[in-house]
Order: sequence, then structure tokens, then C-alpha cells
Amino acid sequence: MNSDRKTILLVEDNPDDEVLALRALQKSDVPTNVVVARDGQEALDYLFSPGKNDSKNLSDLPELILLDLKMPKIGGLAVLEKIRNDVRTKYLPVVILTSSKEARDLVACYDLGANSYIRKPLDFIEFADAVKKLSTYWLTLNERAGSQ
Repeated sequence: MNSDRKTILLVEDNPDDEVLALRALQKSDVPTNVVVARDGQEALDYLFSPGKNDSKNLSDLPELILLDLKMPKIGGLAVLEKIRNDVRTKYLPVVILTSSKEARDLVACYDLGANSYIRKPLDFIEFADAVKKLSTYWLTLNERAGSQ
């Protein structure tokens, strides 16, 4: 992968939302490489897979994780908990990008250490704009702990 590009892990099981997010990220002012995981298990395999990533250091991890909550196999809350409980990933910026309007989901995400909680706009243009703004903020303006 191009080292000038920032890596984003997009964890999204909805094909339409995946396509929209990828298009928005391509139009962003920040050059990115996007790794797509279509369920929680794929996300955990990418981050923690034995053998593949045993020696993974901070420079090999994504600079941002965009995480859906309601997914097959392993849900977003379990993925977030695993990310926060591992020393290699506990400071990675994790933005919850979900359609859930459940107050308990919002609270649970922040209790588990989510950096941000964004409800997916229903309008396609608004959704693409939100993803573009998220990537710009988290990849260019945010100061990440553990990156020094």
C-alpha cells in the first residue's frame, strides 16, 4: 500500500452503505487506502489474526476505524470492546457509523471507549458528506494518542 495514504478500516455489512462510503472517501481531500470488513469477525481477523498479524505494530494498523454496530457473526459492540482491551489497538480512533437510534447503543459505545457516534443519514448525499467530513477530521486534524 502507498505509505502516503492513510489506512481506514471500514466495517460495514450493508453493500449500499459500503459503496457510498468508498465513493465519499475517494472524493475526500485525504488520500486513503480502505480495507473493508463485512462483519465483525472479518474486522477482528484483520486486526488480530494469529500468524498474520502477531508482530503487527502501530504503523501497520489503520489510522481510523469506521464501525457499524448491527452486523452478522460478531456485532460492533463486541468488536469495539476487543479493540479497547488490546494494548496494540486501544488508542485507535473508532467512529461508530450506524443507523441505530437506540439510546442504549449510544451509551454502550461511549462506555466502551468509542471516539465518536454518528447516525447514518438516510439521504445518500448527506451520508457521503458525513463520511468525507469524518475522514478529514480524524485523519488530518485529530492528534492520536500513541502515535508519537
